[in-house]
Amino acid sequence: MGKNFLKFEYLLLFAVFTIATCGLVYELVAGTLASYLLGDSVKQFSFIIGVYLFSMGVGSYFSKFLTKNLLNTFVEIEILVGLIGGLSSVFLFLLFESVYSFQLLLYFLVFVTGCLVGLEIPLLMNILKDKIEFRDLVSNVFTFDYIGALLASVLFPLFLVPKLGIMGTSLFFGMINISIAIALCFLLKKELKKVYFLKSKAIVSILILLTVFIFSDKILAYSEGKLYGENIIYTNTTAYQRIVLTHNKSDYRLYLNNNLQFSSADEYRYHEALVHPAMSMAKKVDNVLILGGGDGLAAREILKYKEVKKITLVDLDEGMTRMFKTNAILRGFNQNSLNNPKVTVYNKDAYIWSKNCTEKFDVVIIDFPDPSNYSLGKLYSLNFYATVQKSLNPDAVVVIQTTSPYFAPKSFWCINKTVMQVFPQVDAYHAYVPSFGEWGYTIAINSFGSTFNTVNRKVDSLRFYNYQFEKFNYFSEDMLSKNIEINRLDNQILVRYFDEEWGKLQ
Repeated sequence: MGKNFLKFEYLLLFAVFTIATCGLVYELVAGTLASYLLGDSVKQFSFIIGVYLFSMGVGSYFSKFLTKNLLNTFVEIEILVGLIGGLSSVFLFLLFESVYSFQLLLYFLVFVTGCLVGLEIPLLMNILKDKIEFRDLVSNVFTFDYIGALLASVLFPLFLVPKLGIMGTSLFFGMINISIAIALCFLLKKELKKVYFLKSKAIVSILILLTVFIFSDKILAYSEGKLYGENIIYTNTTAYQRIVLTHNKSDYRLYLNNNLQFSSADEYRYHEALVHPAMSMAKKVDNVLILGGGDGLAAREILKYKEVKKITLVDLDEGMTRMFKTNAILRGFNQNSLNNPKVTVYNKDAYIWSKNCTEKFDVVIIDFPDPSNYSLGKLYSLNFYATVQKSLNPDAVVVIQTTSPYFAPKSFWCINKTVMQVFPQVDAYHAYVPSFGEWGYTIAINSFGSTFNTVNRKVDSLRFYNYQFEKFNYFSEDMLSKNIEINRLDNQILVRYFDEEWGKLQ
């Protein structure tokens, strides 16, 4: 009797651990997938967490109405959670381009999954309440619950997404959920009613998930083919982003988290305008720093200047830089710049790396993704630019990509105004890139004396930039904005501007 009781207790407490782990994974999958497809990871994760916690509360409330066959009901819910949670990412990927209101579908699936998970813990406590002292019951249940949540939160970014991908992760944990149900059916068959019926449902459900898991790569390729409308030739999921390379006739396009990063047809316009004004104005270009720019395209442009002795490139995502070091097509675009002996790559957070940097640079090229969330917004903050300035030689030149002055004038001038608080001379300019429209930059000189029309050096191999800076820094009225705040770490106003302006275009 004692051994059977311990087996029963430990089985159900292990189920608590599994519920917490799987439940949090489903929540993280939904948030990550939403940020991939909809952008603004902070807002998406905030909404997902809010809906998920609310739905767990709803599930917990309705659990009090479940009073009969509690163990059977628990197993049924475990199967249902595994099936819905496991298949949720598949549905979302496949239906992103098809349904009228994708966000409604997303939050509905999150709500249903949360309700089912919310039902499980109270059910377990009711099952165990007559077998374990209340104090021990609450302590044990919540201990296993929190340990499971910790395990999920650690494994998700470090192992699950890089190894299994978003779709594979949800399917894998769906199978874990149902495996627990199957184990309970075999180990507690005397306590369960209609156990053969439960076994059949659980086995059929896990076979469905296993089949979809086996074909998940093909399903993902099909859904991304619909999403991008182009021939996908390479995909990779890193710890930080989903990378997709497409090919259409002579045009290759790179997408990061569903956002176009560059088109091979016109990226030269963007990168020539980013790099060459600063390289031509600087008094020296011996030592150059690139923050971001993991594709190596800015490095390609810098290497055109023979005077350059050293380039330091800091990009967070090792998966990105490795891809542009090894992939033959991508090495063709950057002319193998990341393997050049002059280039040293550090896969670090640029914010932290800059704080610890003791080296001095002549030119700094800042080529971060747009400030679509708070983790990126800090890289456009007053504090960050003050940190970068400490790593500059006198007369050094800094240039920053600053999104579109036409589509997002508030965002553009917010960055410009923020930079003006740090550097003695600051100007703004823009260039037309067909894939993106008018695109903007802010340039700063770390001293007085030099002018933005100074040309200290040129290269002859450019296709777009002509070293006539005065032709690039005129802004028409529809690209101006007034009453703009400075972007500080404690307000992150830039992210709000960016979300407001680009959100109108979606």
